[in-house]
Amino acid sequence: MPDFEIRPVEVNDTSWVRSLLVERWGSSVIVTRGCLHQADQLPGFVADSAGAYLGLVTYRIEGDQCEVVSLDSLRERVGIGAALLDAVGTAAREAGCRRIWLVTTNDNLAAVRFYQKRGWRLVAVHREALAESRKLKPEIPQLGIDGIPLRDEIELELLT
Repeated sequence: MPDFEIRPVEVNDTSWVRSLLVERWGSSVIVTRGCLHQADQLPGFVADSAGAYLGLVTYRIEGDQCEVVSLDSLRERVGIGAALLDAVGTAAREAGCRRIWLVTTNDNLAAVRFYQKRGWRLVAVHREALAESRKLKPEIPQLGIDGIPLRDEIELELLT
């Protein structure tokens, strides 16, 4: 039995959501596939344990597709990320979505492994996508995890 609960983001979470996004993503603005998202204004779910925040996922639904815009677990390998993704999956199915998708960067091999273990499929590598993304969000760094140059977006999907 997990020692946390997953619940929808509420108004009183706004300050923490914004703060976490700035800490983890450089700002509350996230760019995916050339689209700017004000992530702190998107629907989402939080993981909390007795009032302590443990994770956040934000998403957007457009037509029959759901995009996971951000996913952050503050305690890894205890099921928080998976539980947050499951909550988005339920919301997407309830909204009639046929596809859930996301992008991560070419340096984030742990994320690629995490998603694939949960049934997500690699569907595209968008070469040099981050050069375009930096035009919208200049604070995207040049180097990522382990000093890997940030260049490409890797797209994954899960069919519902």
